[in-house]
Amino acid sequence: MDPAINVLGTPLLPCSADPLTGFFRDGCCNTGPQDQGSHTVCVIVTAEFLAFSKYLGNDLSTPRPEYRFPGLKPGDRWCLCAARFLQAAQEYVAPPVVLAATHRRALDILPLELLRKHAADLPG
Repeated sequence: MDPAINVLGTPLLPCSADPLTGFFRDGCCNTGPQDQGSHTVCVIVTAEFLAFSKYLGNDLSTPRPEYRFPGLKPGDRWCLCAARFLQAAQEYVAPPVVLAATHRRALDILPLELLRKHAADLPG
């Protein structure tokens, strides 16, 4: 696996340990060849985004104990698929992005300008 670098070119910071996130459930938005969905964008979920995701058939708010998934609530951090983030941005419901915890492989799908536009961790 290549070094974990974020979209800012610095070491990737953790996204969330509670709830535990990431394709590898390591708390980081790490990725690899087996991560077909590119779960690389660290977001702070909002009620609007959760409703949008549920509408599209991916209910992220309902707990699924059989998968050790507690269900997300507004304010939780989560490693989101880059394509789903793009879709949410196109529908004006993109959640805030934590750039320092967003893997650089997100840039394969998303322009940095779009991520910066929704950044939670940059002034202005």
